[in-house]
Amino acid sequence: MASNFDPLRDLDRFAGALFDNRLGPRRMPMDLYRDGDVYVLSADMPGIDPGSVDIDVDGQLLTIRAERTLANHEGVKWITRERQAGSFLRQLNLGEGIDIEKISATYANGVLSITLPVSERARPRKVKVETNIGEDTLSVKESHKDVAD
Repeated sequence: MASNFDPLRDLDRFAGALFDNRLGPRRMPMDLYRDGDVYVLSADMPGIDPGSVDIDVDGQLLTIRAERTLANHEGVKWITRERQAGSFLRQLNLGEGIDIEKISATYANGVLSITLPVSERARPRKVKVETNIGEDTLSVKESHKDVAD
């Protein structure tokens, strides 16, 4: 096998290992978007055993934990080993607008998807303004129809 000489390869590998050993967002990249009355969180977790994924909600704090273990091949000579084993952790403050009783999660093809429904009280509402002609009073009634109505 032909190999190109690169004097900076070891330095680059050392720097990468130094900076990539941090816990947090770099080790579990995620996307978060709102689709109607739910937020959807998608986190990349390739090579994670689904049985190691643990999702907790404590008050308004969502915690995602997972563990990746790599096979130990004794007696082999590694050419390169860039895949990392270890614990993964991500925490998010949900705020008060999430219905924590209805949170659900799926894991498929190395992606963890968490659905975070918006609570009923946090959904947008129309407010109907009523006036009484000839009177100095103004009353406001809350309507539970969606804003799109």
